[in-house]
Amino acid sequence: MRIHTQKSVSLFIGHWIQAIRPFAFTASIIPVTLGAVFAFAGPYPIRWELFPLVLVCALFFHAGTNLVNDYYDFTRGIDTLDSFGSSRILPEHKLTPRQIHRSALFCFGCGFGLGIILVIIHGLPMLGLGMIGLLGGYFYTARPVEYKYRALGDIFVFILMGPLMVIGSFFALTGTYHPGIFYVSLPIGFLVTAILHANNLRDIDHDRQARIKTFANMLGHRNAQIEYLILIGGAYLSVLILIISRTISLWGILVFLSVPVALKNIMAIEKSKPHTPQDLAAIDKETAKLHFLFGALMIVSFYLETIIT
Repeated sequence: MRIHTQKSVSLFIGHWIQAIRPFAFTASIIPVTLGAVFAFAGPYPIRWELFPLVLVCALFFHAGTNLVNDYYDFTRGIDTLDSFGSSRILPEHKLTPRQIHRSALFCFGCGFGLGIILVIIHGLPMLGLGMIGLLGGYFYTARPVEYKYRALGDIFVFILMGPLMVIGSFFALTGTYHPGIFYVSLPIGFLVTAILHANNLRDIDHDRQARIKTFANMLGHRNAQIEYLILIGGAYLSVLILIISRTISLWGILVFLSVPVALKNIMAIEKSKPHTPQDLAAIDKETAKLHFLFGALMIVSFYLETIIT
């Protein structure tokens, strides 16, 4: 009986891990850490004791977004057993829609509640940044905004998980703003958008059948392939511009160690054919790996700049 109970508990925990998709959390960890290390590289007094709090708030918002996305994608008939992008927790009936929606609200509530500590410390600007993150995460798929279904996902994800997270982390730790932090956030914005776009490119036919709009299904397969190339190229080009303009040091060249991974993903995209989503079944996860590697190298470059120069 005890063994059976332990298995049931383990299975239940496994279902929740599947639902929140922690493998995707690097998309939040990287920008938050980048904001922190940019502060470390500059002449700013940093409250490092707040870093875990900032990170936990970001992860709660990220988990809430994943859950609310699963809830609305499933209830609208978008996520099925044949689709690739979701956690599949609802199509497989491992948890109920009500459980998922309540859990999404719980995660957003925890993120907001903990964020109040940062608001008390830094005031209304911190509240504004937090509310943008909260509303942006919830209304990604929630009615009445549901901007994911209106071909606005790429734009808002670029803003929310690029500049907003990096700037928010920097401000939470320093209580100030530096123009350079916006420019430093742009490569991460390009790559996190590439993750979403890769997912949408693969799901063009499925999304059209579900009658939702994405940049990918509005552009068509070939033009969507070009957009992916632009997003990946934009990340590397922006780093070159940052180096040339001396916004960041020459250590930034380290990000180019990730080029082989980028080229592998680009080749997979270029070889893909319309109406064959199985050819790109894992392209969103592979792009997420590129985002993590690129971001980690960028973080290392700032750290090396600080300790060596």
